[in-house]
Amino acid sequence: MSVYDHGFARVTGAVPLVSIADPATNAERTIEQLRAAADDGASLVVFPELGLCGYSIDDLFHQDAVIDACLTGLATIVEASAGLRPVVAVGLPLRVGDGLYNCAAVIHDGEVLGVVPKSYLPNYREFYEQRFFAAARDAPVTTATVLGREVPFGADLIFEADDLEGFRVHVEICEDGWVPIPPSTWAAMAGATVLVNLSGSPVTVGKESYRKALCTSHSARCIAAHVYVAAGFGESTTDLAWDGDALITENGTLLARSDLFEMQPQTITADIDLDRLRQERMRMISLRDQVGDFADDLKPLRRIRFTLGQATSTDDTLRREVPRFPFVPADSADRDARCREVGNIQVQGLAARLRATGMEKIVIGVSGGLDSTLALLVAVDTFDRLGLPRQNILAYTMPGFATGTDTLRRAHVLMDTLGVSGSEIDIRPSCEQMLADLGHPYARGEKVYDVTFENVQAGERTSHLFRLANHQGAFVLGTGDLSELALGWCTYGVGDQMSHYNVNSSVPKTLIQHLIRWMIATGAYSDETAEVLTEILDDVISPELVPADDDGRMQSTEDTVGPYELHDFFLYYHTRFGYRPDKIAYLAGQAWGDRDRGAWSALMAVERRNEYDAETIDSWLRVFLTRFMTSQFKRSAMPNGPKVGSGGSLSPRGDWRAPSDAGARTWLESF
Repeated sequence: MSVYDHGFARVTGAVPLVSIADPATNAERTIEQLRAAADDGASLVVFPELGLCGYSIDDLFHQDAVIDACLTGLATIVEASAGLRPVVAVGLPLRVGDGLYNCAAVIHDGEVLGVVPKSYLPNYREFYEQRFFAAARDAPVTTATVLGREVPFGADLIFEADDLEGFRVHVEICEDGWVPIPPSTWAAMAGATVLVNLSGSPVTVGKESYRKALCTSHSARCIAAHVYVAAGFGESTTDLAWDGDALITENGTLLARSDLFEMQPQTITADIDLDRLRQERMRMISLRDQVGDFADDLKPLRRIRFTLGQATSTDDTLRREVPRFPFVPADSADRDARCREVGNIQVQGLAARLRATGMEKIVIGVSGGLDSTLALLVAVDTFDRLGLPRQNILAYTMPGFATGTDTLRRAHVLMDTLGVSGSEIDIRPSCEQMLADLGHPYARGEKVYDVTFENVQAGERTSHLFRLANHQGAFVLGTGDLSELALGWCTYGVGDQMSHYNVNSSVPKTLIQHLIRWMIATGAYSDETAEVLTEILDDVISPELVPADDDGRMQSTEDTVGPYELHDFFLYYHTRFGYRPDKIAYLAGQAWGDRDRGAWSALMAVERRNEYDAETIDSWLRVFLTRFMTSQFKRSAMPNGPKVGSGGSLSPRGDWRAPSDAGARTWLESF
């Protein structure tokens, strides 16, 4: 199998070494890079604007010898493309009727599929293209004779592959992408998913960052992939310089970029996710609304259909970064910014709820674990910002049958050093009474640690918290996180599922760990608090409802339900993009598998501590799908809480609305 079997398409941007006004040499270099890209499994190769002769040849554009040589060079490229898979976009000047047009010839498998003329000709500062060329609107025809064959001609062409679902290419040239409404915007609204821009674009100070902003934002607005390739070394430096900038972006994300000012030919390659674009467009009702508003303008766009042919490459290693932790940015600066923003969202949500209810007190259970720790830190920050005394945070730690000595100590240290009102309530007597009332074997001295034994403890804690809130004129702050809600690893009607308000409800477990690390790094806490927070981060994740075994091993959540790092990965792609299980497993293999990625390993910025083979990934994915689908009834009754990320929440009032009666069979049988 290859990347194409999982909804991806490989695209390449090629920046050749230009030979000024020498189309024959430029054609040879174009063919070399085309063949290399074809061998690499590309479906699209994009070259710079006017690449067959050079962008900077000025009045030489009007020399018949140059124009004729460009046609000859084009013919050699067309001939060389026969039998190759990629669609190729090559820039050249082309006579059509009485005008000379700055064009992109779109070639595939030995023929010219169509020619796209430039729509907007810059004529300011260093640009004076109107001296040489006619604009697309000036063309009196919709077809042109190229190399003895009549082909579609115009800026209204969408090239659509019959054998690669969702691969629909639109081509424009340089300035076309800099105007308020680029031609590719109309094409994207008409269904184009891969937007191509052949550019000359000399470099000036600040242009590098502007190009990146332009390309990423354009791909985001259009929900499309965008391939931008500018002229590079070899262009005339009479009054300008050239950096050979090339970028591949997808829906606002930069996938690949060339090395600027490189003096040798280079290519960039990335695998664009056609499934992602399809899913995003399917959800974006506003995009369809605008398509409807301009339906009459979009209908005239012409579809040029073609067949790519069988992919020759069986490479299944993605040419794009697949983060192991999709909820957590790999870059430290981005991660700090994310944590700061998430913390502010949580604080704002809790502050608004306090003001809305008119209450100035909350009740929270503090276990000494990750989730309750984060909720407590958010509560402290909120009360500080509102000018409320921390003593109004009524924190309770409630040891049960399996509460560890270290855990209980950490809970007390945390409450004491943060200055909240900390108390301890031993729930064992009330739990023993309930177990006796139920006739449970534990009440007769038998070591039966079943679900009832566990949930009696969880239920007692929650019952105490709600009655304490009634008694103290407060509301209960929940602590359960997004990962637990996804897996159903929460007892219905108790603290990790039910509360009056839950600040952690859309924060995944993997992000919680980084949030606490970031909070420690801010220096906002005493050394004693920071030390205990670090201990909490280092400890095993456990509900501590079952006593340690004979070897002293305590109950581990991840031993039962699986590693949260994998489940958070599954959750992101299952709910955010609706991917098929086989694609989720494939992506997990790319991120977590033990494989040699060659040059692409540098993109894996997150430390590679754990690795999972395909069998392990499939096994835990089946667990995730089963637990996720059968636990919807718990999410349908979840309390209010702030949505913190684009990865979504599972609130039935927000991102995820699903029936409680759907099973997992459809998903489990699909891979």
